[in-house]
Amino acid sequence: MKIDIWSDIACPWCYIGKRRFEAALATFPHRDEVEVQWHSFQLDPTLPEHYDGTEVQYLSERKGIDPEQLAGMLEQVTVQAAGEGLSYDYDSLVVANSFSAHRLIHLARAEGGNAAADAAKEALLSAHFEKGRDIGSAETLAEIGAGLGLDAGRVQAMLASDEYTDAVNADIAQARALGISGVPFFVLDEKYGISGAQPADLFSSALEQAWQESHPLVNLTPASGSADGPTCGPDGCS
Repeated sequence: MKIDIWSDIACPWCYIGKRRFEAALATFPHRDEVEVQWHSFQLDPTLPEHYDGTEVQYLSERKGIDPEQLAGMLEQVTVQAAGEGLSYDYDSLVVANSFSAHRLIHLARAEGGNAAADAAKEALLSAHFEKGRDIGSAETLAEIGAGLGLDAGRVQAMLASDEYTDAVNADIAQARALGISGVPFFVLDEKYGISGAQPADLFSSALEQAWQESHPLVNLTPASGSADGPTCGPDGCS
């Protein structure tokens, strides 16, 4: 079974949603037969490589919301993140464009498959929300890539070129074609869509439903004789 996930590294609910989905997947009986693929998405493609200001200032300018109200909203998100074992630090967060970071995830997948892409996604989300690192900086991305076991020279060469630009844009175009306007967004077996950082229980139910539909139970009936063999039920055996 395949799970496609669209998300942005600069999206706080995407990290929370990742944790909740992972919690559901960890208890799913068929988890070893599930393929998870991350897809790029950008909440603000117009954001400069580096924004000289805080998250509150940026969101206030972009959305026109009162800074005090925004601070309260971010505090609520921080509490939700803590409930999933994440330590958001908005005081240290560096507002930056995530496009090159998405390219790094594509490079990781090309070098090591979906598991490597997941590790890159995790490292980038943590760097952005927990460690106050600049995910728009080529130097930072090169360090993160090297920490994932990627060749440092290979990462630097990719960042200095337009490699994987088309791949990121293709992900974004696919999201648009599917009608995805917000993230995180999960697509199960190209059939079921789940929008947002839903509770782990909802992900568990969706995984089970998608699995049952793609792996229906087939009752085998003998060529001769009764359709059902001897069974026992609440009212006795037959």
